[in-house]
Amino acid sequence: MSNIKVLNPGINVTIQDMGRPRHQHLGVPVSGALDPDALRLANALVGNGEACEALEIRMLGPTLEVAADAVRVALAGSRAELEILGQEPVRLPAHQSVRLVRGQKFRVGALPDGSTATLAIEGGLAVPQVYASRSTYSRAGIGGLEGRALREGDLLPLQLATAEARGERRLANDAYLDDGGPFRVILGPQRDFFTDEATALFLASVYTVTRDADRMGMRLDGPVLSHARGYNIVSDGIVTGAVQVPGNGLPIILLADHQTTGGYPKLAAVISADIPRLGRLRPGDEIRFEETTVEAAEAERKAREARLRRLIEGMAPAGAWLDEAALYRENLISGIVEETSSGV
Repeated sequence: MSNIKVLNPGINVTIQDMGRPRHQHLGVPVSGALDPDALRLANALVGNGEACEALEIRMLGPTLEVAADAVRVALAGSRAELEILGQEPVRLPAHQSVRLVRGQKFRVGALPDGSTATLAIEGGLAVPQVYASRSTYSRAGIGGLEGRALREGDLLPLQLATAEARGERRLANDAYLDDGGPFRVILGPQRDFFTDEATALFLASVYTVTRDADRMGMRLDGPVLSHARGYNIVSDGIVTGAVQVPGNGLPIILLADHQTTGGYPKLAAVISADIPRLGRLRPGDEIRFEETTVEAAEAERKAREARLRRLIEGMAPAGAWLDEAALYRENLISGIVEETSSGV
């Protein structure tokens, strides 16, 4: 079988797709990509369906070796470089596909501009589906590669035996990574469990992402919010982006691996159009919140989808990358022929 070998696993690199949203009634978390936009863009660059499984990188990427005739990969969600290792390493920009051949080693280093990036592989990864998804949910040990993050020595089985030679693609504009501003929220569903002063304080304050952050959620540091009716409720459903406030009064934003129900009151929920930005936050980042309406949130979701479609449809041919060492190995470059008087 064709594989990619893990030489160094990086930090908490997992296999993710768009998750399993139709199984929460069974107590199964959605999981899936923290940054679904990056997943879709990376997949489009290598020619996959947009929901295909890929490697999600957290803070520091892996070092990998091609154990197949050829693979095609692309990195999205960050401006980190993809480094092709060798006697003279080559660094390629993110948001561009590249074809690599057997024996080549490549890596993604520390992410310079966020916490999350996505490395797509043409054809995807041949790991089993669990509840209609290949996403890793490590707390239950399901999905992905044995339900866990990558380890040194792992072999990632490929769906595609080889990636055929063809033109590469690049994203014409990566300005989506510069999106900023407050995170827009819909207040509720337990808005009445908080004082009016607490709600106003939440919307007026700057919070900081703490180091207590993972795929399940992120704890924030900042002004303490006062409960008006206690901080325990009968457990009810959770959505990605929900803002829970436990007894200490400090918000927790729930992310892709969130539990399906929870017993802390939820002051607000981040709108779906801003979820990809949430997935890129890292400890130390400062964030603010801004109230919006359901109607405005729906319009923003449509606008985000339209922009993503334009980015994918506007992908352009990438300049050719020349692996000179490989050309010499294959005797495709024979050196310089000295010109003689006879013209030879």
